[in-house]
Amino acid sequence: MSEDEQQIQSVWTRQPARGRRRDQPALSREQIVSEALALLDSEGTEALSMRKLGARLGAGATSLYTHVANKDELMELVTDAVFGELTPPVAGPDGWRPAMVSFTRDLREMMLRHPWLSTVLGEMGLLYLAPNMLRLNESVLSLLEDAGFTPDDADTAVTVIFSFVIGMALSEAAAQVTFRRSGLTEVEWFRKLMPAAEVAARPYPTLHRRYLKFDEQTLAPDVDMHQIRSSAFDIQVGRILDGLDPELRKDR
Repeated sequence: MSEDEQQIQSVWTRQPARGRRRDQPALSREQIVSEALALLDSEGTEALSMRKLGARLGAGATSLYTHVANKDELMELVTDAVFGELTPPVAGPDGWRPAMVSFTRDLREMMLRHPWLSTVLGEMGLLYLAPNMLRLNESVLSLLEDAGFTPDDADTAVTVIFSFVIGMALSEAAAQVTFRRSGLTEVEWFRKLMPAAEVAARPYPTLHRRYLKFDEQTLAPDVDMHQIRSSAFDIQVGRILDGLDPELRKDR
């Protein structure tokens, strides 16, 4: 087996191809990633192909392979590019917690801007080796260790925080795709769903009490569902940070 065959297949684990043929347009990797991101944001993952992307760039699909070996590598690059939209958290005069709260909000909003992430992020097994993810992980770990977290506790905190925020945002982004495909607003969609959900939950009293809370006022047409979700998200993040805070854990 050759060295190339033994290598783990990822854009982050191989050397980039060198040079280009004279008849190839002078594309850059940045141009390819930027156009792929625009296509994904506007049309979703189903629309992305190397041939279609090449056409949008005014080049043949084969000319893209100078910079990316295949569509999987392209998706790795685009996924890391959207994480590059995030500003690494830096502690201010009020300490680490406000910085982490702000970072989790930014991470959630970034993922909602790019709902296609909900269908591909689970396949990005080596994303932790990507430059923007490395930069973010370094900044979060440094922030926490400077705040008094042990290295092990900082590692745990990063895993918990990223897992929670990404998991919540993926679910939220997938729901937004469902709403758009239905042609309904979020409130309209829930108003149509709730009668069936309430009936389905009747054999389960603990769940049923929660469905009964959704009345006409809760789902009024002018209700800002995004704000409701954002407020709930902030509360949930606060509970998680309480559990991770080394100062609060001293008394346990």
